Amino acid sequence: MFGNSKLKENRTSSAIVMNMLIAAVSLVANGFGVYLTIQANIGAGPWDVLNLGVSNTFGILYGTASVAISYAILGIDIAFKEPIGIAMFIDAFVVGKAVDFFNKMDVVPKRDSMMEGVLVMIIGLIIMAYTQYTYMSASLGCGPRDTLLVALAKRAKNIPIGIVSITLLSLATFIGWLLGGPVGIGTLICAFATGPIMQMAFATVKFDATSVHHQHLADSFKVFVNKKAA
Repeated sequence: MFGNSKLKENRTSSAIVMNMLIAAVSLVANGFGVYLTIQANIGAGPWDVLNLGVSNTFGILYGTASVAISYAILGIDIAFKEPIGIAMFIDAFVVGKAVDFFNKMDVVPKRDSMMEGVLVMIIGLIIMAYTQYTYMSASLGCGPRDTLLVALAKRAKNIPIGIVSITLLSLATFIGWLLGGPVGIGTLICAFATGPIMQMAFATVKFDATSVHHQHLADSFKVFVNKKAA
């Protein structure tokens, strides 16, 4: 994504600030993708079933529920001693509040037909996939939920990460459903189509997510303090 290796590797404070901005803008756009999957009105994605369930139960905004859950998960990641990056804190706040912003602006009304809903949801998932690429390219950390998945997979040992992922998503969906979150065909689309769509998006831009070296929060702090590469 970037031609300048210092920018890509976050070796200077200016590079980190630039990548924080890139991550923030990417996450706002990602929030628009999430917003579209909700406005599709055919059932939300697993984590959004939980976010919307909490929102409905406690009478708070979607974004407030999302931020609370995201930071709670981030706390678990830290307790598991997983690597934490600056962008994870940005992620935990920006996406949910971006959805609130688009809701307030009423950019896309809720769909009232299954065909329209599926189309809007697929568009939302495609936007989320490409913005995930730009966000991850900032090399400042993955999202709290992805980090939690990795942490659980490490501790599950012989259980494949796919099974761990399905279990985690099923638990989020079940709790969200109990709290009144919307479950439907869209929930299944999100659960099973997100991965393939992301893989397709990454392939079109020749991006290998496993090759990204995410900078830890402590290392970012050292760069700011020392004004040079950590």
